[in-house]
This record gives sequence, C-alpha cells and structure tokens, in this order.
Amino acid sequence: MKNKIQQYSWGLYPKIKCKSLKFTEINELRNIVTKENHIIAHGNGRSYGDSALNKKIIDCTAYNKVISFDKERGTLKAQAGILLDDILELIIPEGWFLKVTPGTKMITLGGAIASDVHGKNHHIDGCFSESVLNFSIMDKEGIIKKCLKSDELFLSTCGGMGLTGVIVDAEILLEKINSQNMNITNIKSNHLKETFKIFENNKNAKYSVAWIDSTSKGSKLGRGVVSIGKFANDDDLKYIKPKILSIPKYIPSFLINRFTIKLFNFIYYYKNIFKTNSRVVKLDSFFYPLDKIKNWNRVYGENGFIQYQFILPLETSYQGMFEILNKISNETMGSVVTVLKLYGEENNNYLSFPMKGYSLAIDFKACKKTLDFLDNLDQLVIKYKGRIYLAKDARISKNNFGKNYPNIEKFKALREKYGMNKKFQSLQSKRVGI
Repeated sequence: MKNKIQQYSWGLYPKIKCKSLKFTEINELRNIVTKENHIIAHGNGRSYGDSALNKKIIDCTAYNKVISFDKERGTLKAQAGILLDDILELIIPEGWFLKVTPGTKMITLGGAIASDVHGKNHHIDGCFSESVLNFSIMDKEGIIKKCLKSDELFLSTCGGMGLTGVIVDAEILLEKINSQNMNITNIKSNHLKETFKIFENNKNAKYSVAWIDSTSKGSKLGRGVVSIGKFANDDDLKYIKPKILSIPKYIPSFLINRFTIKLFNFIYYYKNIFKTNSRVVKLDSFFYPLDKIKNWNRVYGENGFIQYQFILPLETSYQGMFEILNKISNETMGSVVTVLKLYGEENNNYLSFPMKGYSLAIDFKACKKTLDFLDNLDQLVIKYKGRIYLAKDARISKNNFGKNYPNIEKFKALREKYGMNKKFQSLQSKRVGI
C-alpha cells in the first residue's frame, strides 16, 4: 500500500514528502523490497534526525506481533515493528525488564537494533545489541537471513541505521526484576568537576544519569543533578502505564529563548536540590520521564529542534566537556534538556555510537544560528576525538562524520559487497556518504 505523506522524525527537522509503503505480511514486504529502490525502513519516528527518512519509506509498525515469550528463561522473540512499550506491558508483570533501554519506550524493536540504542546502564551492560540473541533481516533480493553475534551482518546492522536491509524479527534476552519501582538517589553537584566525581564514586551503580544546567557559567559551569537508580525488591509487579498528558498545538517558537531557558534551568536546579535525596518512583518516571507528555517535541515550535549528542573518550571527557559547555553557555545556546552519561567499553559493531567515556545530549531550536553553531561544536568534538550519534543527527557533514567512526570504511565495503548501497538509502546516508 502506498501513501504520499509529509514525514519527519521526532525533532520535526527536516520534513520531507515521501511515499509510505506499508506491510503486514512477509510476502508484502518482499514485494516492496524487490520492486523498489532507494528505500529505508521506518519505525515509530522517534529518531531525531533524518536517519529513517527518504522519498520512499517502509512503514514497519504494523508488523508488530510477539512470536514467543519464555517466562522461565527470560527470552522474547517478536516482529521488528513492535514497540518497546508493548513489550514492557507484557514482561514487567512476569518479573522481567529490558536489559538495555533508551530514554523512550515508544520505539520499535527493529529501531532499537538499527540504532544500537543505549541507556543509563551502558557502563555496566553496554548497548541494546548485547541483549540481542539473534535477528532476521531481509536483503535486497527479498531473502531472509538469520544473524548471530559473530556474523558481519550482525556487526554492521546493529548501529547501521537500517542501511543493511529490513530487520524482520529478533530474539532478545531480558533482565530479571522483582518490582516496578525504583530506588533513586539524587545528588546535587556544584560544578562540572564535582559532577564527574559523583559519577566516578558511583561507577558500580546499575543506572546513572545527570541533568546539567547548560546555562551556568564560571565556577558553576556544569553544575547539575546526578540520579543514581536501582530496582526495588518489594514484589510489586502490578504494572500500570502512567497517564499521558498532551501538547495539542505547537508552542510559539519565540517563547523558547535565552531568558526562558535560563529561568527553567534555575528553577529545575533549585527545585531538585531541596528534594529528598532518596526516594521511590515508578520505573516509567526514571527511565521514560518525557514519555508522559505526548508530542513534547512541539515545545520548540513548528520548525522543530535538533538534538545534538556526542561522546568523548574517557581521557579527554572532562576537558572536552568543559570547553564545549563553556562555549554553549557563552553563546547563550543553552537548553532545558541537557543530559550527561557515563559509558563503558565500546563494542565491535561498525557504527555503534558509545565508547568508554562520557556523552552529552542537548536540544537546540532548529534555525540557521543553531546550524552554524553546531558546525563549530563538531570541530571541538573532533578535536577531543569524539563522535556524533547518528540516531540523533540531522546535519553533520560527510567530512566531519568520517572522522568520528574508525570502522566507516568497513561498513561502506560491506554495503557495496552485498549491493545494499543503491537499495537501502536515507537522507542521512546520502549526506554523510555511507
């Protein structure tokens, strides 16, 4: 089935007119893949940039059934279009959780693999691909191949942004839990050095994440609130999804400015430092706080926003973060959403984002000033030997991207080897030359 629609990802930038090709059965997918060129698989549209956009997209969301769930072993096999939200609704009451989850549960299983997503426990458990036992993928000829961890197609697909074929289904290993509740400790930091010290002191904690006041300057630069979490042990598995609020219309863009951003950061910082340090919250509040607001992406206005996420190796993380945060603050380019995380060892996947070190994710209103500013930040990320996350990217140049990923030539060679480079394409792949 074909529909010509205006399509965009979560950042609402860029927007493109495209044909949406839908399927509910394998033969329908095979018909699309073998007859169409320049196509890309598209999930629930929660990647921030243009990694799943093209003039023709394959809408995978209707292919979303659970195939099997072993409650004893903690394994689940499902079609790739299923949302993590639906998986969680099934597995939490049975005492299981995702081993790795990003900051939203409104993404598809296939999208989680294609982006090789990570979460607040990367320093302990790595990327989503660590929990993937196997997956099946359809190649350009319509042939379905089963991929195991040692296969080159596994290494190129996890983090490969849909450029190696269409993921059909996957089997994943789950995490045993005994509660839907989380024990959370919030620790205030007064500056960036203290923020790093808190992470270091809690590096053995299962989950950790920090909100950073991106408008702070001078001796307060990099201040924030570090949240340390672990699952409670109270036998409460009566999972009820939280109520969802809604932003029905786009908020006028002019309301997001340096004054309102600075005010929000001030209020959020001081609100949190006066809260009780330790408390119990529902897991949704810890893992997926923004999922409670439907269409929160409308906050930045109709022109959308760009989330800029980069990671720096451990040896350059502090100095690099200090210089980049200082530049953001001095240019009054702060944001209400600025997240710092600690990461463990990188994996062997060709285009997987994480490496041992720290990442920063920050939202900017989409406009020419932002685009010019981010070109300058790219140079700092390169200077400190970091890389940009493709699942968040909407604008990095081919030249700058090529310096971030050491296995880019391996990935391009594999695409050419299997004849994928003309079949599976996105706006992003054409822009960065992969």
